[in-house]
Amino acid sequence: MLKNPTPQQIALLTSAVISGFLLLVLTVFRMFGSVDFAWFFLIAAALICFGVSYTVTIFYLRRYIYRKIKLIYKTIHRHKLSAVEKRESVDMRSDIVDEVEKEVSDWADTQALEIQQLKDWQEYRRRFLGDISHELKTPIFNIQGYLETLLDGGLSDPRINYSYLEKANKNVERLITIVEDLRVISNLEDGQLALEMQHFDIRELAKEVMDEMYIKAKKRNIKFTFKPGADLGYKVIADRERIRQVFTNLIANSIKYGKKGGTTKVGFYDMDKYILVEIADNGIGISDDKIGKVFERFYRVDKSRSREQGGTGLGLSIVKHILEAHKQTVNVRSSIELGSTFGFTLEKA
Repeated sequence: MLKNPTPQQIALLTSAVISGFLLLVLTVFRMFGSVDFAWFFLIAAALICFGVSYTVTIFYLRRYIYRKIKLIYKTIHRHKLSAVEKRESVDMRSDIVDEVEKEVSDWADTQALEIQQLKDWQEYRRRFLGDISHELKTPIFNIQGYLETLLDGGLSDPRINYSYLEKANKNVERLITIVEDLRVISNLEDGQLALEMQHFDIRELAKEVMDEMYIKAKKRNIKFTFKPGADLGYKVIADRERIRQVFTNLIANSIKYGKKGGTTKVGFYDMDKYILVEIADNGIGISDDKIGKVFERFYRVDKSRSREQGGTGLGLSIVKHILEAHKQTVNVRSSIELGSTFGFTLEKA
């Protein structure tokens, strides 16, 4: 018997059996009966029987298979099939059952993947809502506490009124920073933030950001230097202000998590069509179990240090989105107590 026969093979085999049986019956009648059939008649009858039985078998197999397959396709196909597609979907010369089984298996795999993605997004949304609630709660409660103290009589107390107003204002600024960072990320994810591509010297931009961050670095006695070979500038094509934001966030992180009296180094490496930019510190480093999470929203390697210095936990997420909008990549390598190095690529001008 055939293994995994096609409908056409089933019809041929069925027709051959029926016509063979008819030929055998007619031959028996010819040999032992009163009717003398001519051999030509026997062969013609067998051929006619074969043709009719094949046509009928194919017809009913097609109808039966089509009705069953149509029910399956109604379940697994998201789009309606045209009449032509429906007819062509049943090829009697192919192993239809295996094909449908494969389609159902592929559909099941796709559904499982989509369900897992939905679960991941649900978990991400749950965690994100928890994180943003926590981040907003702290400055809001602080503001509320300062204002209530002032309303309860502290406003007329010269020892605390100005101080509490100043602290409340700092918490308002923190709220504004969080909201602005979230707006930037949302725009980058939605593709609504248009990039203004231009040619510029990447070393010159890095130097500008270093100068801007000088006072913050001086408070922790951190020095800025360029790595050997980075004296020459490289022309790149990118959105200058967005890449400034990338430098600002990465250098700010190197100050925040670097050791007091340490160094932040910036290097450039020629990679044919691209420039690799690296920003390295000799700070606390990132453990292996945390390094994969550093680009997530609100994730902090050292939460106490980050909040103490005013971080929102959104800086690296913004860096990642900006570079992805440029169709470039960002990565990090790190060792505990040796420091971290963040690297990203930009297209040469």
